[in-house]
Amino acid sequence: MKWHHFLLDLSVTLLLWCYYTLGFVLFFAPFYFWVYCFAKKRRTAFQKLNHIFYKGFFGLIKLLIPSCRWKIPEAVRKIHSSVIVCNHRSYIDPILLISIYERHTTIAKARLFGIPVLGTILSLSGYIPSTGRGRFADLMVDRIEGMDGFLASGGNLFIFPEGTRSRDGRIGSLNKGAFKLAKMCKAPIKVLFIENTDKLFKPGKFLLNAHRPNTVTVALVAEMDPDYRSDQFSINGLMAEVHALLEKKYR
Repeated sequence: MKWHHFLLDLSVTLLLWCYYTLGFVLFFAPFYFWVYCFAKKRRTAFQKLNHIFYKGFFGLIKLLIPSCRWKIPEAVRKIHSSVIVCNHRSYIDPILLISIYERHTTIAKARLFGIPVLGTILSLSGYIPSTGRGRFADLMVDRIEGMDGFLASGGNLFIFPEGTRSRDGRIGSLNKGAFKLAKMCKAPIKVLFIENTDKLFKPGKFLLNAHRPNTVTVALVAEMDPDYRSDQFSINGLMAEVHALLEKKYR
């Protein structure tokens, strides 16, 4: 890497981390505190603040990295009351979806709920711990029991069923959790495919790639409304269909 490319990548990365840390403390923390103390619908308000915070984060990326283009069609932005399943390429994938959907919830690693401040925000935002064992059991049960009402009110549950980032873009095996929740709530499923977030923020790297032109795309691959009551319905069959759709998009 040429030295001026390195300096550009380093400068952009540090500015974005400043937004992520100092920006949160100075500009967003007071709003979170106010919502915590006074909001009647605290969970909805926390989700909206998360949405605004990350929308600002990606707005800053667009300002600092004009060579990175973004293609997110209106059909993606208008999704509501659905279980969204998506491939996973980079750490920024979850926060990108938060920046798109104001009403949202997702599954987060259980260990994150134990981190001061962050864990509180995750819990108050209605996010779901990835394990129901130990001290997170009651929290997971509460979230799942309320999922019907959340989806019915217009919210989205987004999940990366591969469970981890793909290092080469190939689609890994899918976990059943997202599909079991969709069946439990009788919810439609939207299949999204994200491309090139790994080129912007490569797994295993600290610096964002700010010097190389790139186009990040979020595509709506399929809208599915399974007949969950049918004798022919199978979660394994549904998973295989979604996996095939993602594989076809990858190729």
